[in-house]
Amino acid sequence: MDTLINDIFKIKTEEQFQTLALQIFDYQYKHIDIYQRYIQTLNIDIAHIKKIEDIPFLPISTFKFHKISTRKTNENQYFESSGTTSQTPSRHYIADIHIYERSFLSCFEQFIGSPSQFAILALLPSYLEREHSSLVYMVDKLMQTSGNPYNGFYLYNFKQLADRLNYLKNNNIKTILFGVSFALLDFVEEFQIEFPELIVIETGGMKTRRKEMPRQEIHQILSSGFSVPTIYSEYGMAELFSQAYSINGTTFSCPKWMKILLRDMQDPIASPTIPIGQKGGINIIDLANIYSCSFIATQDVGKLVSDNEFEVLGRFDNADLRGCNLLYEQ
Repeated sequence: MDTLINDIFKIKTEEQFQTLALQIFDYQYKHIDIYQRYIQTLNIDIAHIKKIEDIPFLPISTFKFHKISTRKTNENQYFESSGTTSQTPSRHYIADIHIYERSFLSCFEQFIGSPSQFAILALLPSYLEREHSSLVYMVDKLMQTSGNPYNGFYLYNFKQLADRLNYLKNNNIKTILFGVSFALLDFVEEFQIEFPELIVIETGGMKTRRKEMPRQEIHQILSSGFSVPTIYSEYGMAELFSQAYSINGTTFSCPKWMKILLRDMQDPIASPTIPIGQKGGINIIDLANIYSCSFIATQDVGKLVSDNEFEVLGRFDNADLRGCNLLYEQ
């Protein structure tokens, strides 16, 4: 298994990705009972699965009601999705935290740079106020790797954050600010920062604190508020061990071990064969999820721009994907 894990992070070609994805599917089908039952309920003969488009994608809502893992895990070691208090959170149980660390550090280095180059600040109040946040774990580890004395998390202490940003700007220290969308918007309503070299990475999410807004509108407000030319974005979730990044404010790029496929928006269990340029439901292959499920049908809507670039256009109106009901009855 160690060899397979190492191979995941050495992928360079589409052929290597296809080969490893099919190997991991075979492993997960045999070792995740609920995934196996789901596929059997769909009357799918796995002998006919020859390419990644043939692989059944597990509805992401399954993580709310079932423990998705190929190995025994500590019941207290899991990442939990964010959301309102009325929603049932998803839980992604952690079999090997080092795989998550290897994945997000590699993603960050590929799309942003070495953490050691930056002071890293984080405005993540809704995430800091609860336990088991994969985003907080990731940013905290990036701060540890950075080792910069000016790193820090901020809740609602906007004045302290503004003072820190101005200090870093005046001392020409390369800086990254991670922030959940609503908190960044709240911040720039109170403080205007002229820091053109600042990298602002919004992680999405209004979390009922504000009305939903198009990403383009959010980025325009934040770009003006921080006096930066572009707002970066990070696309990740508790159910994934990998992240996609946008550095142009529009399209997201995936690491080599992660792929986006699009399915028919009216049929979440259909094969993900929507072509480049057309809108569809986002299916994700994340090979770093080797000990949970690497094949997930999300509740997001998107559009492929190229084989490894995509746009996120919104979410489905319905709370949970049809198809997960096949599992609730068992």
